[in-house]
Amino acid sequence: MFWSVVWPYASGVLLLGCVGTVAWRLWRTDRLVRKRDHLWRQADMIAAGRRTLTEVDAMTGTEFEELVADLCRRDGCVEVRRVGGANDNGADVVGRLPDGRSVVIQCKRYAPTSTIASRELRDLLGARVHFGADLAVFVTTTRFSRPSEKFALQHGILAVHRDHLGVWNGGASLMSLAEINGAGQGDARHRTRWKQAYSEQPPV
Repeated sequence: MFWSVVWPYASGVLLLGCVGTVAWRLWRTDRLVRKRDHLWRQADMIAAGRRTLTEVDAMTGTEFEELVADLCRRDGCVEVRRVGGANDNGADVVGRLPDGRSVVIQCKRYAPTSTIASRELRDLLGARVHFGADLAVFVTTTRFSRPSEKFALQHGILAVHRDHLGVWNGGASLMSLAEINGAGQGDARHRTRWKQAYSEQPPV
């Protein structure tokens, strides 16, 4: 008689204990998985930041676009995807900045001795209209010509040349580069030294 009265309560306590144990183990496993995922992502970000510009120069065009996409994700951008390729409508990477604005990015992995012409920036303007983006960004492994640099500033394009790319890759955020947009390419003597330094390297 006593056991028949106690048994339902004992069974309930046992069942609750089992459910609690399973729930605790699931929670603990989830925490461990999340922690490992965070560590892996952190390691990937560190590895990405350690890429030198020489390593970037050795990338394919697609690999460079993926690098730019990864840097955007590192900076907190969302919905980032690579759209470069045939019929890309002038864009290689699209996404949303941390503040919610949409961004379209053109990536050009050229030899350091090359120069970005204004017509390539015009293509990016078309891409901004096509994708309805709030911000257009042009990222390159080389430098912009004077006319193209002026064109970028006139049309609100964030022009990320080689030196700025090095700063971005080194840990600075993309939007922090907006504060120095149109600067950093140096004077005539700097450009001469640039050409001398990179002309000694085999073309990429």
